[in-house]
This record gives sequence, C-alpha cells and structure tokens, in this order.
Amino acid sequence: MGLGSGSAEMSSLMRDFLRQSGGYAVVDGGLATELERHGADLNDPLWSAKCLLTSPHLIRKVHLDYLEAGADIIISASYQATIQGFQAKGFSKEEGETMLRRSVEIACEARDNYYERCAECSSNDTGDGRILKHRPILVAASVGSYGAYLADGSEYSGNYGDAITLETLKDFHRRRVQVLAESGADLIAFETVPNKLEAQAYAEILEEEDIKVPAWFSFNSKDGCKCVVAVGINCTPPRFIRGLILSIKKVSTKPIVIYPNSGESYDAVKKEWVQNTGISDDDFVSYVDRWCEIGASLVGGCCRTTPNTIKAIYRTLSSRLLLLNSHSNCCDSQRGKLLSLRLTVKKLAV
Repeated sequence: MGLGSGSAEMSSLMRDFLRQSGGYAVVDGGLATELERHGADLNDPLWSAKCLLTSPHLIRKVHLDYLEAGADIIISASYQATIQGFQAKGFSKEEGETMLRRSVEIACEARDNYYERCAECSSNDTGDGRILKHRPILVAASVGSYGAYLADGSEYSGNYGDAITLETLKDFHRRRVQVLAESGADLIAFETVPNKLEAQAYAEILEEEDIKVPAWFSFNSKDGCKCVVAVGINCTPPRFIRGLILSIKKVSTKPIVIYPNSGESYDAVKKEWVQNTGISDDDFVSYVDRWCEIGASLVGGCCRTTPNTIKAIYRTLSSRLLLLNSHSNCCDSQRGKLLSLRLTVKKLAV
C-alpha cells in the first residue's frame, strides 16, 4: 500500500491510514534481536545491515514473523546501513546505494509474501497463532542517526563533539535519504534521533530535496516540515514513555508513534545488552492501554522486543478497538432511543 505524494496531502496521510486501521496501528519489533535468534552474527559495525550482504533471507523471515504477529508497519533493515559504512567495508558508493534500496525491496517482498499467505488462508487467525489478515501494511525505510554509524553509543547521547555541525550531518545523510526516498518505501522513519541538531538536519534535507515520501521522527520532531506525518519515541525504556507522550502533546498535534525497547540497559563499551535488566512481555503490554489513552496512535517495539511482544500488542489494541466500538454503538443506540422518545413526546403534546 503506497501513501502517495503531494505536499498538500502529507499531513492527512497518516491519519487516513490510522482511520483505515481503526484508529490504532501496530509497529513491528526489534530486528537485530530476531536476526541473532535465527543465527546471524551481528558483531560488526554494520550491525543488522550486515545481513543485507550475508543473509537477506533472514531479514525477510523476520519481517514475515512480525506481519504474522499483527504488525501493520514493518521497518527496513537500513537503520545502520549507510553509504559511508559500506565504503568502509570496501564497497563502492554505487554498491552501498544498491544495499539501501535492497533493504526496502526485502521488506516489500515480505509484505507481498504475507498477502499471498492471507489469500491462501480462509481465517484471519490460524490455529498456530499466526495472524493472517489482509489489511493495509506500510513499509518504512529506516534512517539511523550519525551516532549509529559511529557505533560507539553516541546514538543515545547525541554527543558528537563540536566538530560535527549541521552541515556535516546534512552532508552525511543527504544521499542516503534521497536513495531511500526513491526506493519504493511508503514512508521514512528517522529513528533514535538523539539531539535537536540532527532533527534539524533531517528536516532541512526533506525540504531542500523536496522529498515526496512522508516521514516520521522519533525521538521527536518539533519542526513544521510538511513531510513529517508522525512524531514519537523509540528505543527508550517503557517506564519513561507516559511522560514523554505528554511532553510531545504540548508541542505537536501530529499522530504519536511509540516503540520502546524492552527496558534493558545497553553497555556501549561491551556493545551488548545487560541481561535481566528489562521487563517481561506481559509487563510491557500492560503499558499499552495507558499510552493510547493519553494520545499514542502507533505502538510497537524496538530493541530486544520480539514477535511475541508485537502479537501481545496486537491483541491488546484489537480488544481496545472492540471495546471502543461497543461503547460507540451503545451510545448511538441510546441517542436513537432518546430521539425517538422526544418525537413521541412532541406528537403527544400536539
């Protein structure tokens, strides 16, 4: 499903998608966690993008796993895929651009495969727990921060040093954003934005290059860029999300996208997640209703979340929609009865 183009329409595109999805949509979960679970070795500066070179079939499988868990939006394996990163591994600029495009192609292939499985299945929910429901599905092209390319943990702190200026960041990201915008993705997901300077760089690139593909920013964006259709938070522990949603609502009326990590701590020196520092899927999902009540529209997971997490979010949001629809129908019925009573009283009075 493509969202189309045209700057005048961009602000309503995500809202139209959410309307088709019943008001809420499910974002996929952690990619690297699942790639490693399937046997991928991601001990590399390219991280999950390494699989674009070595095992694209695993990326496709993980995308499919998330779709079958109920995800409405899947995010490409391009978070740590940069032209500069591929060149550092000995690839040409053109080969790096091809890998960026390939990340989106793989996600689109997974979506096509999923739709084929839906067509072959007579039930939305299979006996083995897979969710096969033909619905609008978006492919988001991931853009990680400059810090993700450095692979030194600065993607979380945003401390790049005084030598890194706005123009430095724009020069670093510009061609990558152009390639991903032309790759066939439905939107661009600027993820784990760690500071205002990088958010500004992204926003200016979108404007200067007249990018026609909608985008979302997470951590958040306070700019007025016509291309930004949602703002939010990713890769942040769940316990902090409520306060951050309230902060976003003070400065933006755009749909809010939330996809926290598992709550585990990351050791930037050892380049690994610290075991037993996170929360369970049940605890994670217990937050979802509360986030939606105060304004979140798109909910998923980031690092260390799994298809089981996403399936639990899908179930929670589905139950929430049933409850809201039931309440709405009840209110409509009561209004109808009240109107009928008023008309009867009016006739008797005559």
